[in-house]
Amino acid sequence: MSRYVVDVGAALHLAAAEMAPRAEDQLLAPTLLRSEVLSSLHAAVHRGELTSEVGRARLARFGRLPIRLLGDGVLRRRAWEVADRLGWPGTFEAEYVALTLLQAEALVTTDDTLAERVQGLVEVLPVGALLTTGPGTAAPGR
Repeated sequence: MSRYVVDVGAALHLAAAEMAPRAEDQLLAPTLLRSEVLSSLHAAVHRGELTSEVGRARLARFGRLPIRLLGDGVLRRRAWEVADRLGWPGTFEAEYVALTLLQAEALVTTDDTLAERVQGLVEVLPVGALLTTGPGTAAPGR
């Protein structure tokens, strides 16, 4: 079994996809993921990119995704250290990186900028690395 940290972009992609993550993979995320997904979906509806029905359906699918949410003091301390190390003013993205450092093989993201910023610190994979289109086959990348 492999453990992957999924960020908000990856979680939104999974919620929108007709495919599912592989059963043998364990998905992790900091607890802030819930709020980020809710806010992102609501904002997309507000901007007219999604209908309210589609936004709510994706939120419901997100709620059924097998993502273990974590957020203890060790994670918060490590996120602070990561943000300091990378010169980031905030810690939201640092929480994903910190959790990857603490408990996972890789960070799964759709954010190319984030992937570049953490190059050499953690392994980064596209969301397609988690998806299956049939037994034993991975879907294409981002």
